[in-house]
Amino acid sequence: MKKSSLLVITSVLSVFFMSVHLACDIIIGMEKGGPANLIALPILTVWLYGSLVLAGSRWGYIIMLVGSLFGLTMPIIHMKGSGINSEVVSSSVAFLFVWTLISLGVTSLFSLVLSSHLLWKLQRPTQGKNIPI
Repeated sequence: MKKSSLLVITSVLSVFFMSVHLACDIIIGMEKGGPANLIALPILTVWLYGSLVLAGSRWGYIIMLVGSLFGLTMPIIHMKGSGINSEVVSSSVAFLFVWTLISLGVTSLFSLVLSSHLLWKLQRPTQGKNIPI
């Protein structure tokens, strides 16, 4: 499978896991379910647009790189310090919450590696081309 196709798949999965994670945050009570959470809509939309519409282009790779960095921060934020608190562990969505954190971390890290690689590949001139001096 091509690396650009893998990047699209993992980036779209990261958008999905991020939205599920935000829903879990609201259900558990870590976030208030109010208008402030609507800022996630344009962020996830741009991330999805970069993944699906701009795939294969420099801007698409940049958007997916930034999105993957954003997605990678969620597990880091929730797992730092003392980790996940006992209120979350005792809730009915504890498994879903932790699973989406892990899944978001894995897909975001993989997207970060792939987007970095593909951006680097765009920067390098291909071998065998005559480059005018």
